[in-house]
Amino acid sequence: MSNDHKDRVQGVAEVFSAIFLWGILPLYWKQLNRIPSDQIIANRIIWSFFFVMIILVFQGRITALISQMKKRKSSVLYLSGVIIALNWFTYIYAVNSNQIIEASLGYYINPLLTIFLGRAVLKEKVNTFQIIAVILAAIGVIIMTIRYGRIPLIAVVLALTFSAYSLVKKRVDTEVIMGLSLETMAVLPLAAGYLLMLSVQGRSAYSFLSFSEVLLTIGTGVITAIPLFLFSDGARKVPLTTVGFIQYLSPTISLFLGIYLYHEAFTFIHMFTFSCIWTALLIYSFSTLIHEYKTKSIPNS
Repeated sequence: MSNDHKDRVQGVAEVFSAIFLWGILPLYWKQLNRIPSDQIIANRIIWSFFFVMIILVFQGRITALISQMKKRKSSVLYLSGVIIALNWFTYIYAVNSNQIIEASLGYYINPLLTIFLGRAVLKEKVNTFQIIAVILAAIGVIIMTIRYGRIPLIAVVLALTFSAYSLVKKRVDTEVIMGLSLETMAVLPLAAGYLLMLSVQGRSAYSFLSFSEVLLTIGTGVITAIPLFLFSDGARKVPLTTVGFIQYLSPTISLFLGIYLYHEAFTFIHMFTFSCIWTALLIYSFSTLIHEYKTKSIPNS
């Protein structure tokens, strides 16, 4: 097995693990439903930054971080920090306002945008089977969108922000921990300043939280950083089109949680969309198997 193939397999495993963890995150956010979404996201940014900084301190890489901040590409990572913060806020708001299914819709749309960006911006190749799969998935998503009878803003914002984030991470070849430290650092002053203002006004959530809720709030840094580490590292090793299709796992898990655990409505339209997307995944998987078989069948020169 070549090194490139090993990297690709590892990358797929990392992206898959990250997407799975993101899929079950509603279970975590529901435990913090007494806290306003704006305060959850501010705490998430702060504790993510501290968690990453602890790792850098133990690795003896603070000097490297300072050096990285002076590089030109750091400005792009700052932008990605703003983008992912907006994504985090939108998702937490959706979960804690009982709109998990609409959030799932956003992450169903997101891979379509990711695949489009991979083709349009990075010039990644898309074969006939992949085109058919994208069209089939798009049909399901469009019908579900029309069924809403309005523009699903939560879905649109989630799709746009995460596809843009995926593109930035693909184009900026920065080590995972270093990249996340810069991303969280970019929005840290806003988050800290906002929580300080609320504290002065007597509106801080910490004034009424139980000890377990405080621990869960601090833990947002860990549950944020770990899947991002996995995703960021994996996304650099595999084509963006592949990343796009693996991302369907997350909204599927969230959709099941919304339906069976939190009892949100699941209609025939939802079932139709779900069927279209998983059929698309089967087609894509089939095309991948064919490609791998043909690749292995060609003798090395």
